[in-house]
Amino acid sequence: MFTYRQIKAATNDFDPDNKLGEGGFGSVFKGVLSDGTVIAVKQLAAKSKQGNREFVNEIGMISALQHPHLVRLYGCCIEGKQLLLVYEYMENNSLAHVLYGKKEDQRMLHWRTRQRICVGIAKGLAFLHEESALKIVHRDIKATNVLLDGDMNAKISDFGMAKLDEEDNTHITTRVAGTMGYMAPEYALYGYLTYKADVY
Repeated sequence: MFTYRQIKAATNDFDPDNKLGEGGFGSVFKGVLSDGTVIAVKQLAAKSKQGNREFVNEIGMISALQHPHLVRLYGCCIEGKQLLLVYEYMENNSLAHVLYGKKEDQRMLHWRTRQRICVGIAKGLAFLHEESALKIVHRDIKATNVLLDGDMNAKISDFGMAKLDEEDNTHITTRVAGTMGYMAPEYALYGYLTYKADVY
């Protein structure tokens, strides 16, 4: 757990110059802890699409998971109306940022780098689906939820929509959540969720 004071100090009072991005959930800021560790702070906005349930879900899911291709959660801060997640900092932002961001942020990705990114995503999903003690369907795999470290290694992030399969079922029927356009048709239309939905 982090205090709000620690996070304010790390982000220089949420200085706009430290803002890495923004989504339906709120903003993400770069910060530096007192020990020199560089972090990314996800700040849940008051009118966020990601509600308290998804916030708590994300803490529970990712704190139980450790893998080289999943973004590492360092901790959280829950003080008053402040809901903050503290993650490892990913130097190259998201895959979407690299592919579709501002002209100066876009990069030419060599085939080897592209292959390494794809294999990294596949290894992260294989861990979630088959190797982890918790069997998890992410439900929102897309370029904005694939973050890239300094060596362009891919790490899966944003577990707010993830669904846990506690009974080792072949499928789960559930309320549809995620991003349209990235959802498998059987899931988007009927709520029929399998691990294949993440691969789609």
